[in-house]
Amino acid sequence: MPVYNVGPYLDEAFQSLLCQSLADIEIIVVNDGATDDSQEHIDRFMAQDCRICCYRQENQGLSGARNTGMRYCQGEYIYFMDSDDIIVPDALQTCYDQAQKCHADVCIFDADTFYEEGAKPMTWDYDRSMVLEENKCYEGEALFNLLLDREKHNAVVWLQFIRREHLQRLSLNFMPSIIHEDELFTPQLLLQTDRVFYINRKFIRHRVRQSSIVGKGYSSRNIRCYLTVFDQLFRFQDSPTIRKFARYTLSRVFYTGHLIPFGEKFGVFWRAVKSGYLKYIGLKPALVFWLKQK
Repeated sequence: MPVYNVGPYLDEAFQSLLCQSLADIEIIVVNDGATDDSQEHIDRFMAQDCRICCYRQENQGLSGARNTGMRYCQGEYIYFMDSDDIIVPDALQTCYDQAQKCHADVCIFDADTFYEEGAKPMTWDYDRSMVLEENKCYEGEALFNLLLDREKHNAVVWLQFIRREHLQRLSLNFMPSIIHEDELFTPQLLLQTDRVFYINRKFIRHRVRQSSIVGKGYSSRNIRCYLTVFDQLFRFQDSPTIRKFARYTLSRVFYTGHLIPFGEKFGVFWRAVKSGYLKYIGLKPALVFWLKQK
């Protein structure tokens, strides 16, 4: 669980972890250079429960914190908890039982969303129950294509329960120094996984904060990081699935990009053109990007 200046939310996050019906867990907390009272909360819960351990580092961002956590974990499975979310009591036990029963490398599930005052409402949800079936073994690439076709793909890793040995075999980590890092990690995971199972439960109460990456206003950094994600994905695999994902994502990225200051549009658009991504953006999103006012 990466922690960076989330003191007001840590009590709820920790309590939900300590109430898990799966008792044999390790809770690895990475203090990613927090400057608020987050460490005081961590210390208090560490004194209460020996399953919690904390590693401190200078701020490296979400990717760096997750990578640090993965280096220290010893469990059979990994769950990437967000420090301002709440996980329901039987979530990890249910995922563990399903993974063991089905020999799953990845189990996925859904979430409910709730908003902090002032946070902007999202235009998507985390419910895939109308698309996916329980107790069905999905091959990762087929699953990825299905979710893209039904416009239900969501890359967030806090909806995934992953066999650690599988991640180690893939040598898969999070790319440092970018946001939207899940958009790179999850496709690489799915495209290299043969056994994925869906659990039709909303195990996470996901908090949208005004100061979170999702809750903040859109900026040119968002677009630049998405372009970096696709630079890496096309190096990883130039396939019909990645091209479909590029159309699915970059059309939305540049449609929303009309919100950034006009003077910043030239740089990010030219970068997309140079990378050959204009064909994935499409005409309408490109026109909206340049012509629509905030």
